[in-house]
Amino acid sequence: MAGVLKTGPAGNGAPAGTGRAELVRLVLLRAGGSAAVLWGAVTATFVLLRVMPGNTADVLMARSTTASAETRAQLIADYRLDESVGAQYLAYLGKTARGDFGDSYVLRRPVTEVLATQLPHTLLLVAATLVVTVAGAVVLAVLSARAGRVARSVFAGVESLLVAVPPFWLGLVLLTLFSFTLPIFPAVGSSSLSGLVLPTLTLAAGPLALVSGVLREGMLRALHEPFVLTARTRGISETAVHVRHVLRHALLPATSLLGWIGGSLLGGAVIIEIVFSRPGVGRLLLTSVQNKDLPVVIAVVLLSALVFVVFTIIVDVITWLVDPRTREAA
Repeated sequence: MAGVLKTGPAGNGAPAGTGRAELVRLVLLRAGGSAAVLWGAVTATFVLLRVMPGNTADVLMARSTTASAETRAQLIADYRLDESVGAQYLAYLGKTARGDFGDSYVLRRPVTEVLATQLPHTLLLVAATLVVTVAGAVVLAVLSARAGRVARSVFAGVESLLVAVPPFWLGLVLLTLFSFTLPIFPAVGSSSLSGLVLPTLTLAAGPLALVSGVLREGMLRALHEPFVLTARTRGISETAVHVRHVLRHALLPATSLLGWIGGSLLGGAVIIEIVFSRPGVGRLLLTSVQNKDLPVVIAVVLLSALVFVVFTIIVDVITWLVDPRTREAA
């Protein structure tokens, strides 16, 4: 990697500073685009919550100990609900840009404090899903690439099925089989490691199948490259050829795909947490949307968008560093 930064964008021996400048420029361009994505996510969330049926003032009144007209008027004034929609939007946009999400309408606690209690559960699920996705995809890709044509067709068919199956449906099937029929794993609501197995498998099934298919196709193409013939003539075993040479050659497109998947997992975990009744951001988001708890919803959506764009920037930087063609295009 250090050697990469010592050459220019076209690999023609340009000063190391030129490569670093191009890399900084790439990060700044991606960060600028990411800011637009985050603004769009916050704006879309604000608009959708505004057009949903129900009234925010009614939600606030339901949590109040008194129901007088004076109390209602005071709550509306405190939360600036008497202002125009445009004024409320600009106020929320300014507070969000400063990282100030205010207090939850329903829980009456700071939004950052509410997220801090639920986010670790979701991050644990996302981390476990990434580990299972990467490890499982590598194993399946190597096995299927070494198999015959019929076996590869079977692998491809199963992968297509897993990608097509809705995660919530797969979660219900796994619950029926391994929690109700065979009581191996806890059914719902468990925060133990055993309770993490079924949600992780449910969330990882589609990404694992997708990455495995991309890796296998990349490995099959790489098997026809000259460096494979060179490795075989040196007496290297087929397993070593596949793992040490072919797999490394096929990792780049899979890495780009993993960046997109990793950024999307936080949003996908919302559905899985609801299906398995797990604590986490998912259940918090569902409750907040139902109650029109605008500060919490915007914070969760912004967090999901932020994770996505960070993963995207990281993958772009890795691709720029390891693939000379990317630098030449730049």
